[in-house]
Amino acid sequence: MRYVKPNVSVRGGTNGSQRKGRVRKRIFRWGLVLILLGVGWSLFVLAQIGSVERNPAANTDLSEPAEVGIVLGAAMWGDEPSPGLRERLEQSLKGFEAGKFKWFLLTGGLDTPTSNYTEAEGMANYLEQHGVPRDKMLLENKATSTYENLKFSQEMMMERGFTSALIITHTYHGNRALEIARALDYKDPKLSLTESKVLKPIPNTFREILAYSKWKLDQLGLALGIIG
Repeated sequence: MRYVKPNVSVRGGTNGSQRKGRVRKRIFRWGLVLILLGVGWSLFVLAQIGSVERNPAANTDLSEPAEVGIVLGAAMWGDEPSPGLRERLEQSLKGFEAGKFKWFLLTGGLDTPTSNYTEAEGMANYLEQHGVPRDKMLLENKATSTYENLKFSQEMMMERGFTSALIITHTYHGNRALEIARALDYKDPKLSLTESKVLKPIPNTFREILAYSKWKLDQLGLALGIIG
């Protein structure tokens, strides 16, 4: 008797394998696209950070002193400014002593609910220890981001009739701070920048890439009226 092979279709199994293969390829392609976009965006942000010192706004050879020097807050270590924040404060002291601005505007809220001092208060204590009279300091004690630093500082300036500002921060932070100030319609804001010798370059740069990315989303929200 001749053996007859059963007529069993394997089409379903073959098609299933092909579909899975196509899905894997699509996932791989889209993953690669996202990685390339992420790398491209990171390089763009790094170029922005690196270009800030060539910006005319970073030239602090002012024809006349700014009314306020806005020192952007950073972390407190207990009751004392962190080493990074001290670098900004030392930069502000140099500018004040050189006559580049008339009043300090110190901005930054509480790091944690249990902190004894706001960033602004911690900065004021440090400056007072270095010979700056308290009547030369204005304190903004609510801000928790660079956007709020500059928004709330601007409100304080308007209350007192001030119009000119020198923004004091680190080099890596300068471009984002300047973009935010311009978005808030500061009148010809200027920068006074210091290069950090205490912050770790790689994690700090990565953090700034994320922060700059968030700012661009916030900027879109401002343009669309989603953010007030």
